[in-house]
Amino acid sequence: MFRPGALRLRGLALRGSPGRPSSAGLRERQESLPSPPEWKDRAETVIIGGGCVGVSLAYHLAKAGMKDVVLLEKSELTAGSTWHAAGLTTYFHPGINLKKIHYDSIKLYEKLEEETGQVVGFHQPGSIRLATTPVRVDEFKYQMTRTNWHATEQYIIEPEKIHEMFPLLNMDKILAGLYNPGDGHIDPYSLTMALASGARKYGALLKYPAPVTSLKPRTDGTWDVETPQGSVRANRIVNAAGFWAREVGKMIGLDHPLIPVQHQYVVTATIPEVKALKRELPVLRDLEGSYYLRQERDGLLFGPYESQEKMKLQASWVAHGVPPGFGKELFESDLDRITDHLEAAMEMIPVLKKADIINIVNGPITYSPDILPMVGPHQGVRNYWVAIGFGYGIIHAGGVGKYLSDWILHGEPPFDLIELDPNRYGKWTTTQYTEVKARESYGFNNIVGYPKEERFAGRPTQRVSGLYKTLESKCSMGFHAGWEQPHWFYKPGQDTQYRPSFRRTNWFEPVGSEYKQVMQRVGVIDLSPFGKFNIKGRDSTQLLDHLFANVIPKVGFTNISHMLTPKGRVYAELTVSHQSPGEFLLITGSGSELHDLRWIEEAAVRGGYDVEIQNITDELGVLGVAGPYARRVLQKLTSEDLSDDVFKFLQTKSLKISDIPVTAIRISYTGELGWELYHRREDSAALYESIMNVGQEEGIGNFGTYALNALRLEKAFRAWGSEMNCDTNPLEAGLEYFIKLNKVVGNTTSGSYSYSIQKSLAFAYVPVELSEVGQQVEVELLGKNYPATIIQEPLVLTEPTRTRLQKDGRKTNLEKDPSQTTKL
Repeated sequence: MFRPGALRLRGLALRGSPGRPSSAGLRERQESLPSPPEWKDRAETVIIGGGCVGVSLAYHLAKAGMKDVVLLEKSELTAGSTWHAAGLTTYFHPGINLKKIHYDSIKLYEKLEEETGQVVGFHQPGSIRLATTPVRVDEFKYQMTRTNWHATEQYIIEPEKIHEMFPLLNMDKILAGLYNPGDGHIDPYSLTMALASGARKYGALLKYPAPVTSLKPRTDGTWDVETPQGSVRANRIVNAAGFWAREVGKMIGLDHPLIPVQHQYVVTATIPEVKALKRELPVLRDLEGSYYLRQERDGLLFGPYESQEKMKLQASWVAHGVPPGFGKELFESDLDRITDHLEAAMEMIPVLKKADIINIVNGPITYSPDILPMVGPHQGVRNYWVAIGFGYGIIHAGGVGKYLSDWILHGEPPFDLIELDPNRYGKWTTTQYTEVKARESYGFNNIVGYPKEERFAGRPTQRVSGLYKTLESKCSMGFHAGWEQPHWFYKPGQDTQYRPSFRRTNWFEPVGSEYKQVMQRVGVIDLSPFGKFNIKGRDSTQLLDHLFANVIPKVGFTNISHMLTPKGRVYAELTVSHQSPGEFLLITGSGSELHDLRWIEEAAVRGGYDVEIQNITDELGVLGVAGPYARRVLQKLTSEDLSDDVFKFLQTKSLKISDIPVTAIRISYTGELGWELYHRREDSAALYESIMNVGQEEGIGNFGTYALNALRLEKAFRAWGSEMNCDTNPLEAGLEYFIKLNKVVGNTTSGSYSYSIQKSLAFAYVPVELSEVGQQVEVELLGKNYPATIIQEPLVLTEPTRTRLQKDGRKTNLEKDPSQTTKL
């Protein structure tokens, strides 16, 4: 069996491969280089942390021409998680834009040795993800439909090809592989040293040991950064301190949701069958066994992701801080924790059964709750940026350094990465939540990644709406920025379980019923997770006029407005309601709350606007009431005239519904007649019960966000984060109305089933020459191409448009074409 040989837990001189120098010799030579003696008391940017991410940012900023870049490292470069990393590099990522980060990293690493003269030990034998179950094959096909967003090579390969490339495999269970030719691994130590050499070459100052002892913000937005060697005044600071990032954050009153995880990997001695190979093996990822494996010289390196139950968090560091002297130390190994993974690996790669272990590495890797890093400027603190929480720092380092450098230098992100926004977390993100989610994320490292995936650890948080207890037993909840929000509702006899799939799921029929509910009667939806801001003051109108591409609505009215970046890309979409002279209510999506608030606050400070900005997200609940009987139901509960002539589309009024004060906005993302009712969070249950009780005659019912998505797609409503974001300008996204001024050749952004015409419906970016109505195209879905037709949008006209056409004596598109009537 797998035999522990002569174990040694230090001096990991095992990064190289045949014909390449190992990192040990490089380390001795490079660490002998003296650190530059000069000190700067002023800097444009101070980077805290000398791991691969921090050094990469220093390299990119300096190379791009920024003067006075200073990096401060508390002990020595690579101390922390960098030096003991397994060094894997891959083009693959299940997301879309994170692949750009991976791409930029690999392209940098390919040329870094030539540029700096420093050997980096970069190997690109490719990598194979193994599918041993049919659902994995579906996942690979799903990922192949997303690969056309990028230029990188990716293929599904058959078992015969897999065995040809990795002849040591037991092929009994292997059905297919996802192959990325450019993948591989790099020596993390040598990589960091090469980046450091490049950073110095372009003028950056890297100082170590120089632990940061204090961070003091100044009224002009600059910072005084204090160390034992002296103080630096910085225009901005970037926290890239790895597992020390929480300590750095605490210096300024922030509690970053991070926790170190003990990650183990094993290195074997020479294996004769490996030594006999003519070429280096591709990196292997056995997803059901939950481990990676690559060649290490003439042996193998094996690294598992342990189950939630067995993996170990370094929770004591969260409670009591990182031990002051911890840097290049390791934890005691624990083979018992990885026995199941070892057995799976030995079954898949039989030569492991007789291999000797010569090294077991167990070191800290910092995780955020959702496993993704936190990258960008932090809301609520001026000129404080973060690049922290990297569970996969080596593959992210090069691309994140470039991404942040471009953002810092040009004032906007080069592309959209809201999934990495540090402001996706808030006060609801407790230490307990961070711990339980990090455990889940680590344990789920290799589970199947379904569309509309939900994970349930740590839920609910304190951030539940006033309707949570009323609705939780009636629906399947989704997680939105800490909130629980109904996705779909079930009726007696229906399957209530969460059953994700790459095909139709158990929520298909219930969502169809909810669609019918809104189109034919009236439905109620909990919209409390919306981000909500109150802006008022002498300069409020001028600030919003500066921020938004649309005109500012008149008092008592609402419009949809977009904040654009300096280059004209869509940074955010909000609804703006002018409640009283100079006082506005701004509404944004749940996942954009602090993302948008930070942009607004920075614009206010930068322009010197005299305004008061309040985040009232947690104070207000929101109910949406929509459908042809929405007016009839609500009119029973208020003395306010809700008729079309008095309460027009996109008007906003303060009134009482069942004696409960609400701000009512006549708007609905369904496109049907409807209102959004903003009220005190504690009034949600009473307001809901009143509406449901009086609506029985009209057949009132609930609907969730899945039905909402189907309804908005038919109305051709674009969604921020899907059809529009910082990757697109508003004209590309089809937002001309709101702006006052590729082979299958394109990519879909959102998709749903149209319960109106009983066909699948999607938004897609296509070349102009293929955008004509009636154009025939094909859409790839799970490895097959399906015929599709470019249609006149919207598929279903909104209720206000239908009403206007009927008043003018014209037919709506529902009336003209019987095929577009609801068939349920």
